[in-house]
Amino acid sequence: MSDVKSFFDGLESRVDAGKIAGMNSIFQFNLGEEVYAVKVADGAVAVSEGAMEGANIQLTMTPEDFLALVGGSLNSQQAFLTGKLKIKGDMQLALKLQTIFNLG
Repeated sequence: MSDVKSFFDGLESRVDAGKIAGMNSIFQFNLGEEVYAVKVADGAVAVSEGAMEGANIQLTMTPEDFLALVGGSLNSQQAFLTGKLKIKGDMQLALKLQTIFNLG
């Protein structure tokens, strides 16, 4: 993955609809100067640039660490424990992130 925008531009096509059935949540990714909101509702995913009101979870990290995470060279648990990943909100959603969005 060459950049953060490329990751989010292709995210909708990588999500398994079966894994998000019945889920209604907003994930906000704060990645340095870039902010992306991912709304999961009614079995569909919509990505937008910028913050979205009502986010159930906010994940904050540097763009470089995010790309390492989605590229598989940074473990999400290790990133959290070392402070590279900060999570605010629903921790249950955080635990499902890797599976929902096919990260790594």
